[in-house]
Amino acid sequence: MDDSALAELIRGAQSGDPASFDRLVEQFATRIFGFLFRMTGSRHDAEDLMQEVFVRVVRTIGSYKHDGRFESWLFRIAANLARDRLRRLKRAPKMLGGMLAPSGDGDQGTSSASLERAAGVHEPADAALTRGEEMDALNAALAKLPAGEREVLMLRHFSQLSFKEIAQAVGCPLGTALARAHRGLAHLRGLMGAVAHSGARRDCMPQTEGTSHDTI
Repeated sequence: MDDSALAELIRGAQSGDPASFDRLVEQFATRIFGFLFRMTGSRHDAEDLMQEVFVRVVRTIGSYKHDGRFESWLFRIAANLARDRLRRLKRAPKMLGGMLAPSGDGDQGTSSASLERAAGVHEPADAALTRGEEMDALNAALAKLPAGEREVLMLRHFSQLSFKEIAQAVGCPLGTALARAHRGLAHLRGLMGAVAHSGARRDCMPQTEGTSHDTI
């Protein structure tokens, strides 16, 4: 959706037009849900939080001044709600490999493949057999990242925001968002490398008769 069409929908929603608000929901709900699903690891929590996001939009859109940053404003609401939910539950998210919802109108869908490539995860020849193991390792590594780094990576790779928009969404300077992404990918590569090294060592270890080694 181009900015002029979005601005028209925002004006309609601000004037109380239900159809305009419904169109805004249709335009952004899929991406918001995908982000919340990734952050919380729970379909129930994602659905609950998505409803809360749009309830807050209804309450506050009257004071929103459109300056081309509606998406970052919307994702900032979603990120704050997800962060608060995880903090209250005091749990790490269960990362969900390959389970992104399809993209909305005009949006380019992404998958966890882009993050795998950034982390140095490559498809082996027997990909059909090892894909699940790789995703388990990637998900476990993502869950170990500091919350700020994980949040920036989720917004970048799964919600299609620019770093400028991410900085606006999480309320930090652009340089901080870039640094968190850089550190997050470095940590992710290190964690994935440690898993690969551990798996290689175990493959080389002689097996004692009657025993087997767990798969990494």
